[in-house]
Amino acid sequence: MEGNYGEDEEFGFARNYFIAKELGGSGKKSSRKLSDIELVDEQELRAAARSIESKHEKEIASLLNSYKSLYPKWVFELRCGFGLLMYGFGSKKALIEDFASTALTECAVVVINGYLQSINIKQAVTAIAEALWDQLKTRRTPSGDFPKVQQPFNSRSMDDLLAFMDGSHSEKNDCFVCVVIHNIDGPGLRDSDTQQYLARVAACSHIRMVASIDHVNAPLLWDKKMVHTQFNWCWYHVATFVPYKAEGIFHPLILAHGGTAQSAKTAAIVLQSLTPNAQSVFKVLAEHQLAHPDEEGMPVNNLYSICRERFLVSSQITLNSHLTEFKDHELIKTRRHSDGQDCLYIPLATEALEKLLQDISQ
Repeated sequence: MEGNYGEDEEFGFARNYFIAKELGGSGKKSSRKLSDIELVDEQELRAAARSIESKHEKEIASLLNSYKSLYPKWVFELRCGFGLLMYGFGSKKALIEDFASTALTECAVVVINGYLQSINIKQAVTAIAEALWDQLKTRRTPSGDFPKVQQPFNSRSMDDLLAFMDGSHSEKNDCFVCVVIHNIDGPGLRDSDTQQYLARVAACSHIRMVASIDHVNAPLLWDKKMVHTQFNWCWYHVATFVPYKAEGIFHPLILAHGGTAQSAKTAAIVLQSLTPNAQSVFKVLAEHQLAHPDEEGMPVNNLYSICRERFLVSSQITLNSHLTEFKDHELIKTRRHSDGQDCLYIPLATEALEKLLQDISQ
């Protein structure tokens, strides 16, 4: 009797499942679409997000404070040549920066924000080399025997920079620069070439690395040699449950529309961080695009000729460096003209481009 009852119950469950599926499939489907959602201004949405009351602040603070007991162990592992990799739910930014500011006071620290959309790896490596140079100068031997830099770091190749960071400049093994990378798996660092360069940096004798990851597939970025030989990771699970406020502010919000004012404002912020000459080169391209709205873009040769006449660049190499910086920040794009030439254009609407020129001219 018990066996029959069990079979009847299983049969009844299966029957009810298929009846529910049939009724669900025959019902009227919703005509709602994602495009029907009313979008709001991004600034209003971000302001609303900031006003959300934080919860469990005392518990989170207590959890972060408990990790401080690991600081001496982390310092010891760095001095032994290991790298530290932090993972776990929640932002590790505040934790890692507190560790660097309180426990790594005897060495230089360079911070790379991997959560930014675009990062120039050459500029980052140059900054690390310059920090190491400053560190070595403060530890100059009494005899004064100290190598002189013959060429500026920003004009050196990546191989030369890596060779400098791996050189035997000091008899002391404790002379190193700590590179802190928030979100080493971030969108600006995920490509294979960048990860290879970061691994080579981590393997240098005067470099130590502390990084965090948040993507579940982050370890797939590295091969066995990178993990165990170059990065030489010590993995630490440090769940913080801290909101990703700093990391998320640079990501577009799905319920926000990037209107003309917002697009111009974002581009203006990026341009203000560039050199005056770079801004002037960008203005030449923007003014040409506004004056010739029907054209597919501005040929590179034409841009070079005008910039050369206005003494904005001295060579094609200088112009190319500006264009590379624009492309890295997604300020310009390239497309093929009907006659086969590569043309440059700014991916902004006319109204946004006019407002951008007004903002950077003030």
